[in-house]
Amino acid sequence: MYEDELKTLSEKMDKSINALKSEFTSIRTGQANASLLDRIFVEYYGSRTPVTQVASVTVPEARMLVVQPWDKSLLKEIEKAILQSDLGLVPMNDGNLIRMAIPQLTEERRKELVKVVNKKSEEAKVAVRNIRRDGNVFLKKEEKNSDVSKDIIKDTEDKIQKLTDKKIKEVEAVTERKIKEIMSV
Repeated sequence: MYEDELKTLSEKMDKSINALKSEFTSIRTGQANASLLDRIFVEYYGSRTPVTQVASVTVPEARMLVVQPWDKSLLKEIEKAILQSDLGLVPMNDGNLIRMAIPQLTEERRKELVKVVNKKSEEAKVAVRNIRRDGNVFLKKEEKNSDVSKDIIKDTEDKIQKLTDKKIKEVEAVTERKIKEIMSV
């Protein structure tokens, strides 16, 4: 009976999981990845613009990122933005493009990143649980405002709980993969 509501809850939970995956792509693992620069913004014609929209970002080697802006006047701005970021990368500007060597992660830094990953994972789990709570609140209102049987409400609550458990397991699997990626040397 409440299949549309379950589908909506599932979609919202999927969005939380996708947001977590997106956040995980910006966590450096010792491998070069163009998505590392997704959160870096530069001032371009008066507006904050992502570096990935004003330059091509390539990975010529496993531990090297190359940023080649389409407008050479942005080189200094991009270099400054990368230095000010929390990525810990040192850009080398040769006048045409910026090269960045991705340093090997130390054991201490790996452990710090695992803590960050676990924190973000917990935030995603809380988001999924909040969506479950919203669904249950909706059901309680339905129970009071209509003549739906308690059995249907209870059955739907069970389905919501099973959906929540499934999505929490997905979050844990994504987190486990990221931790494994960080800890592999």
